[in-house]
Amino acid sequence: MFQGNGYFQTGVALIEVMITLLILAVGLLGVAMTQLNALKYSDSAMLHSQASFIAYDMLDRIRANPDANYTLTSLASAPGSGNLSAPRDQDLYDFASNIKAFAGANADASISKVKAAVTITLTWNDSRAADAVEDLQTFTLQSRVAADSWVAP
Repeated sequence: MFQGNGYFQTGVALIEVMITLLILAVGLLGVAMTQLNALKYSDSAMLHSQASFIAYDMLDRIRANPDANYTLTSLASAPGSGNLSAPRDQDLYDFASNIKAFAGANADASISKVKAAVTITLTWNDSRAADAVEDLQTFTLQSRVAADSWVAP
């Protein structure tokens, strides 16, 4: 097609290239943000899964030794070292070690037992997933480890 100055338009104008690059850059930034969020939330889900595994492991240990007193107010009151001759102490030491390994030194946990009902609570900082300074996450597991004794009327 003939233009007013007598030349045919050939090639691509610089402004068209710059607009194309801008659209491409915005799209790539969107893809990068989606990928970062996916990594962040999958890390958070992994921590929840690990908390679940640790709590269920401890519940199985309590079921294996139902007469022992597994009450634990916090990780600070857990035994500082394992003792293979005392299964309760070894179980609580392993429980505390597992929690500190997956969630760090600031994590905490408690175990309460009322008759045959056991409640295990784990708390850890999941600030990476929430983009906050401190975002405490809690996993609570409640179960019965034995049947309560039945009293005839």
